Amino acid sequence: MAAAFSSDSDSGRAESNEASSKWLDAHYDPMANIHTFSACLALADLHGDGEYKLVVGDLGPGGQQPRLKVLKGPAVLSESPLPALPAAAVTFLMEQHEPRTPALALASGPCVYVYKNLRPYFKFSLPQLPPNPLEQDLWNQAKEDRIDPLTLKEMLEGIREKAEVPLSVQSLRFLQLELSEMEAFVNQHKSKSIKRQTVITTMTTLKKNLADEDAVSCLVLGTESKELLVLDPEAFTILAKMSLPSVPVFLEVSGQFDVEFRLAAACRNGNIYMLRRDSKRPKYCIELSAQPVGLVRVHKVLVVGSNQDSLHGFTHKGKRLWTVQMPAAILTMNLLEQCSRGLQAVMAGLANGEVRIYHDKALLNVIRTPDAVTSLCFGRYGREDNTLIMTTRGGGLIIKILKRTAVFAEGAGEAGPPPAQAVKLNVPRKTRLYVDQTLREREAGTAMHRAFQADLYLLRLRAARAYVQALESSLSPVSATAREPLKLHAVVQGLGPTFKLTLHLQNTSTARPILGLLVCFLYNEVLYALPQAFFKVPLLVPGLSYPLETFVESLSDKGISDIIKVLVLREGQSAPLLSAHINMPMSEGLAAA
Repeated sequence: MAAAFSSDSDSGRAESNEASSKWLDAHYDPMANIHTFSACLALADLHGDGEYKLVVGDLGPGGQQPRLKVLKGPAVLSESPLPALPAAAVTFLMEQHEPRTPALALASGPCVYVYKNLRPYFKFSLPQLPPNPLEQDLWNQAKEDRIDPLTLKEMLEGIREKAEVPLSVQSLRFLQLELSEMEAFVNQHKSKSIKRQTVITTMTTLKKNLADEDAVSCLVLGTESKELLVLDPEAFTILAKMSLPSVPVFLEVSGQFDVEFRLAAACRNGNIYMLRRDSKRPKYCIELSAQPVGLVRVHKVLVVGSNQDSLHGFTHKGKRLWTVQMPAAILTMNLLEQCSRGLQAVMAGLANGEVRIYHDKALLNVIRTPDAVTSLCFGRYGREDNTLIMTTRGGGLIIKILKRTAVFAEGAGEAGPPPAQAVKLNVPRKTRLYVDQTLREREAGTAMHRAFQADLYLLRLRAARAYVQALESSLSPVSATAREPLKLHAVVQGLGPTFKLTLHLQNTSTARPILGLLVCFLYNEVLYALPQAFFKVPLLVPGLSYPLETFVESLSDKGISDIIKVLVLREGQSAPLLSAHINMPMSEGLAAA
């Protein structure tokens, strides 16, 4: 009875978790034997029948041969062997002709294998690199039997340690052999020419001239020789070549090749380089404190995962926007794009068996899996628009479908933007006046801009003239000359008819005292009377403020006030060093009388 109750409670808890989850468990096969990374997963309608398939570049662990697998639903539709380990798999449209079925491009070793309708269509090989001239000379000597295998090995080891150009595959294989096998290897390969071939490390697609979803796309390749190549989608010729300081491992592109595009390349030296259409070399560089393990572009933000268990958000110019610490190491990353709701987020598969979904630094959802996830892919699969496909470290396959009623609440997890940012403003309705003004601005925009610029230039001219006039007539309370650096301000005290006027004069120089100054008052003698309108100033020591006091008597009984001008002069000069205008208050005593 108790066992039955426990079983019922466990099943009820599982049903409640299923009901509260945003995902439907469509399929889980722990023995699917799929070992791959996120770059080797792609979803596409390969036959043009509306049924989207999953393309997998399987690494073939345990000595097995790498294979290209195509899955329809949970079953494997086709399998074909690959000559080398896959580096990336993408789908793209090559041409505008009907039927518009996408082609599949798989990067493996130095080649890109292009398939149409799951049949081999074209093979593009990277151009060969020039060999090391010293290495070429050594093999020419071995061909003429002028050098023995042991000396050849010593010379090749010296070149490998010092030369900037790496050795060819033939020389590297020779250096790995035992002494007894060297002579046979030299006899077998000495007549062959040395070839130095690079390999593809990463691949993505770039729209050629339109931003539409079904537009023709170019292939962008990153190579081991620190280069980026852009291929023409029809002729598969190299349209552009760009150099990088290090080997690229992750690529993110935006824009169109014929118009303008931006390309971000995360490299093995721990830096992310930004390139644009006309740049042969990087324009900006983002220096990371750790090695990147993933790169995803969300709108205009580059989200980078590092091996320090953290996510970072950067602008395209390298400014860090935010950082989020993860509870475990990041194994893989990819983009989640829900087109129906206009949502773009980052998925991060962690070593603790979690898949975390972030929008900026806000945690939207956490998916827990039976094993650590090594690859992620989100998109249309079969006839479901929002399908999440995951492969695990043990070779398992997990397929989940996002519920149609699921809504990701921003900020539900960790702290993000304040909730007030999401509150919609009560924008008033557009009035007739607003519409008329909008039409007027649209029709006469150029003339309005010119009138605004003319007024702005006139304002700047008047401000400059007033400033020059103030400097020439010393109307400023701060001296403009470097020989007499002075500062003056005045304080008026009292209710009237007698006021106390205190002038605070300060020498602002650092070490030089000032002597021989005079203070003069200019005022309306009908309204005011001063006991002394002209007096000498004592020696001004640097840094001290000297209060100079005098009394002002108001003579008018009509409650009239005026301005008293204070001038600071140098003996023997008619132009004042500085001046101040004092707005005298009304005399309260005379007004009351």
